[in-house]
Amino acid sequence: MSVPTRYSDTIGESNSVINLMFLQSGSTELNNHLIHSDWRLTSDHAPLTVFIPIVENDINLSKFSIAKNSEEEAAFIKNVSSIIKNLDIFDLSNTDKLEDMVNILTTNTEYVWDKDSKLVNITRHSKSWWTKECN
Repeated sequence: MSVPTRYSDTIGESNSVINLMFLQSGSTELNNHLIHSDWRLTSDHAPLTVFIPIVENDINLSKFSIAKNSEEEAAFIKNVSSIIKNLDIFDLSNTDKLEDMVNILTTNTEYVWDKDSKLVNITRHSKSWWTKECN
């Protein structure tokens, strides 16, 4: 059954359905729109509404991180640079020596990361625009 959404003020012209609302096809959750002909007051169009359920999702995620432009980031970069600078790369004559050097780099970088990073919880406020002032 079509319900009019535009009501004609002209005698002899019929009411019509011309307003559009784009909803998800086949979704009982999002196809619950209403036409409010009693809300139109002096307008010739009836307001349309749809109820969209918004579920609060908890994101249970934690990760180690270093804040950009922080003292911890500066310390991490300085320490990793020092590790790289002090690597013994002069005798990489075979695969075993190369693998040893890579393992030293990996172990030392992981140690510095663990020292300079902190565990952060990812939440809905974990966006770049969310600042301490928002709290």
